[in-house]
Amino acid sequence: MTEALTQIPTDFTLELPDPEDEQISEPEFQHQIEMAWQVCDRFDLQTDIWRGRLMRTVRDREKRNGEGRGMGFLNWLQEHDISKSQAYSWIELANSADQLLSSGQLEPGTFEQFSKRAFVETAQAAPEVQQLVSEAARQGERITRREVRQLSDEWTAMSSDLLPEEVKTKAAANTIPPRYLAPLVRELEKLPEPHQAILHKEMVASPELDTLKEVTNEARQLAKYLNATTHVQALADQNLHLEQALAEALRLGCLNSAADLVSQAAQLEQSMAKLFATWKRLRRLSERVYLESGASTPHLRSLLQALDSLCGETLHLELGQAQGTPQQVSVTLATEPHDP
Repeated sequence: MTEALTQIPTDFTLELPDPEDEQISEPEFQHQIEMAWQVCDRFDLQTDIWRGRLMRTVRDREKRNGEGRGMGFLNWLQEHDISKSQAYSWIELANSADQLLSSGQLEPGTFEQFSKRAFVETAQAAPEVQQLVSEAARQGERITRREVRQLSDEWTAMSSDLLPEEVKTKAAANTIPPRYLAPLVRELEKLPEPHQAILHKEMVASPELDTLKEVTNEARQLAKYLNATTHVQALADQNLHLEQALAEALRLGCLNSAADLVSQAAQLEQSMAKLFATWKRLRRLSERVYLESGASTPHLRSLLQALDSLCGETLHLELGQAQGTPQQVSVTLATEPHDP
């Protein structure tokens, strides 16, 4: 191991262009900077992969010989000024690299074709996308995060059953950019089949880019509406036909407003719960300070008296003082028994 360490080069240098040299054209200057950056990126990627393997080795050793609580690993990280989140980020990167190598998707020599972010993006992509990226890397192409995302979008567009053939045909002919289809598929995947079918018909009737943008927005609002309805207690306690209400909102063209309405209702209920919990804590703290204070602490008692308006069952607050037309807002907090 000592011999291996002595063989590692320590004189890592790069030739950078002189920023004061007016003889270098701007395109040439940018080219030299980009080439140097790529070297740093490749060096950084491979170093971080080995860091991850090293962290994994230390962690696994601790699991084998330690008491199973991981304290030895955490102590090692602390000694080397490494956070736990950073360590596991490196371990995840190393696991991804080893998985891609063991599956035959990548060869060690192709790592230098990747930027660090592109490699992470590839590790998180679908196996089919990994294969496409690997083929490009083996052919000597420079792999950036943009290329990985573009390939991922293209694969999503051509493989998803949620898109009609009319749309896929236009995407294959580059009439519709694939980057618009991946967000659409992600939003459609969140919806139940009946809603997917409705939007599918819209795309078949008009497989144009503007239609796809509208469908993407509709799908996003539908998902927002459906998700919010599950978090509103007021809706759960009523005999409502939420699907019919949704259909009517679609028919009237006010889906966005309906989705925001339900979302705001969910936020209001959450705010009410948070307000009640904060109010109870304020009352407990006020009572504790009152019991610990006395005649010898008049200023502390004055503080409690000033906050008394927030400790009662009815809270008072003035709004709009800066505009010169203040409004008195009162909120009554009281617990009531709930009949199941």
